[in-house]
Amino acid sequence: MGFAYETEEDVTFDTSLDNIKVVKRDGRLVDFDEKKIYGALLKAEESIHGEINPLTQAQIQHITNLVLTEIKERFTKDIKIYEVQNIVEHTLLDEQAYDLAKEYINYRTQRDFERSKATDINFTIGKLLNKDQTVVNENANKDSDVFNTQRDLTAGIVGKSIGLKMLPPHVANAHQKGDIHYHDLDYHPYTPMTNCCLIDFYSMLNNGFKIGNADVESPKSIQTATAQISQIIANVASSQYGGCSADRIDELLAPFARKNYEKHLADAKNWIEDEAQHDAYAKAKTSKDIYDAMQSLEYEINTLFTSNGQTPFTSLGFGLGTDWFEREIQKSILQIRIKGLGQEHRTAIFPKLIFSIKEGVNRQPGDPNYDIKQLAVECATKRMYPDILNYDKLVELTGSFKAPMGCRSFLQGWKDENGQEVNSGRMNLGVVTLNLPRIALESEGDKDKFWQLFEERLTIAKDALVFRVNRCKEATPENAPILYMYGAFGKRLKRGESVDELFKGKRATVSLGYIGLYEVATEFYGGEWEHNPEAKEFTLDIMRSLKAHADDWGNEYGYHFSVYSTPSESLTDRFCRLDREKFGVVPDITDKDYYTNSFHYDVRKNPTPFEKLDFEKDYPQYCSGGFIHYCEYPVLQQNPKALEAVWDYSYDKIGYLGTNTPIDHCYACGFEGDFEPTERGFKCPQCGNTDPKTCDVVKRTCGYLGNPQARPMVHGRHKEISSRVKHMK
Repeated sequence: MGFAYETEEDVTFDTSLDNIKVVKRDGRLVDFDEKKIYGALLKAEESIHGEINPLTQAQIQHITNLVLTEIKERFTKDIKIYEVQNIVEHTLLDEQAYDLAKEYINYRTQRDFERSKATDINFTIGKLLNKDQTVVNENANKDSDVFNTQRDLTAGIVGKSIGLKMLPPHVANAHQKGDIHYHDLDYHPYTPMTNCCLIDFYSMLNNGFKIGNADVESPKSIQTATAQISQIIANVASSQYGGCSADRIDELLAPFARKNYEKHLADAKNWIEDEAQHDAYAKAKTSKDIYDAMQSLEYEINTLFTSNGQTPFTSLGFGLGTDWFEREIQKSILQIRIKGLGQEHRTAIFPKLIFSIKEGVNRQPGDPNYDIKQLAVECATKRMYPDILNYDKLVELTGSFKAPMGCRSFLQGWKDENGQEVNSGRMNLGVVTLNLPRIALESEGDKDKFWQLFEERLTIAKDALVFRVNRCKEATPENAPILYMYGAFGKRLKRGESVDELFKGKRATVSLGYIGLYEVATEFYGGEWEHNPEAKEFTLDIMRSLKAHADDWGNEYGYHFSVYSTPSESLTDRFCRLDREKFGVVPDITDKDYYTNSFHYDVRKNPTPFEKLDFEKDYPQYCSGGFIHYCEYPVLQQNPKALEAVWDYSYDKIGYLGTNTPIDHCYACGFEGDFEPTERGFKCPQCGNTDPKTCDVVKRTCGYLGNPQARPMVHGRHKEISSRVKHMK
């Protein structure tokens, strides 16, 4: 898209400096690129007058030649970046280009200020006190009005400042500029915390564990088991910074429900003479126990607050168990979610429910659990959850079947030294995300330049990810006993043992994230590129290259480097905001105020659900470390068969699918459906109500649900949600 005038790609200069390297502020040596001087001066001139005339353009080319001549006379090998800038400034003054010199100097000074402010604790705390939304609304799962969240945000400011200073200089510089994003800087690397995980509940519940000063025995009932699960979740969530999941919870809890049944059966034998009634009595009592236990778990998770001021990001995977106990647990989970929380029956935000669909188990009529699939469809039309996992496709994509660790982060298939498949007890060590749209904008339509910049940024991302791994390895088991010593991470280490025992050999993953494939292709092919095979192939080439690099790094270092479709809750705003400042308003790229999540179809368009899934299905094979698909629907409560038709269509095409359907409710006027977006939130279309106390607004934030009335989102995410078009009328 480039400049409207002659660009730096179209000009030649009198002097070549091929033998000179530039020393960047972070210590990197890069090739001298004279076109960057020319381009910077063009942009400075454009910012003064709004346009470039041929006379000024010729003058800028002349000034650039003078700068290059002086550098060639004074330097023979390396030149520091600030020396280049000094020569440019003095040349501008010598040529009496005073306005241009002022603009150029002001820009450089402003960039220095921005770099300093990023590590200035007082400056960022001032933003917190002034309720700057980029600080207080960075995570929609945090209520910035409560004390413990404010304390966590303040601690996070300190953590980010120190963390930036701990990072390799070139990584910190790339993060601050917006070339990459080093995720969760408020926690890591200041502390060597890990990210998300699949908790090994089986080992903990069956072998016992310790929390604080208490040694906890294996539970003797499903009620005690779910109570222990909630305590484990609270402790794990306070010892890491990402999501945690209970995989196959119906199968996990069934043995404890059986203990309830056996107790009730013994009572029946003692008190009921008719032997034919014993089983029915025991099952009726057990069924109520299961329902009460699962309801308690739902309430406990939604009322928990971790030390960082948020509800634990928890996911429950279920749906494959077929015995009576497993089926009762599945039904209870869904019935409780359908009923809702409290007297107003509000939609529960957590735990995220993930229902597994498998051929021969529950996919179609005649399967033993088809009735539960019908209940899951009903639940999704009323509460958006459960999302679904398609068993066979997920195994194909990731190498084994399991729930995601948070909203979309998947472990890859892995076997231990005994050849046993292991999923629970494994974890992710963090994410670094590439700003792909920026690479496209910088390349100005030149694919060779795109791939060159792509490789340069990948080198920085690799260094950042390796740093993440090495920092995590500096933890000790006693830093997070619940994770390393008491069973959440599977193996139980002793004090002084290396936590790397749980990471190495590709047991742990570390994630290379990406954002904005739609915007990348738009730079080269225009905003309507989805039906252009050449454009799509270009985006697939990007994904293939990401995966090839990640695989090479994994083989080199012995950790599973996975490609991850970043949720981009606040990053969709940050990257776009920074690029808008750098490149201006670019149609279909920066003008939207958000970047499109991962490989997703442009949310402003309205393909059918089937067309959307057909378009997106080709990408997850290259990003199996994290992905999810969504379809946008109108109100579905009266048409569950329509949703089931999409689920069925998706089975052999994609691994993971979420449902987005209007479920907002106004308690003031009784409206149910889709609230209208406002500048900072949503309002009832019938009575205009915006009070979170009397309306329940639930939107898909990214991989999980959020209530934007109660906990507002950053501007870019709000704009993205407001732009979504329904895929079915």
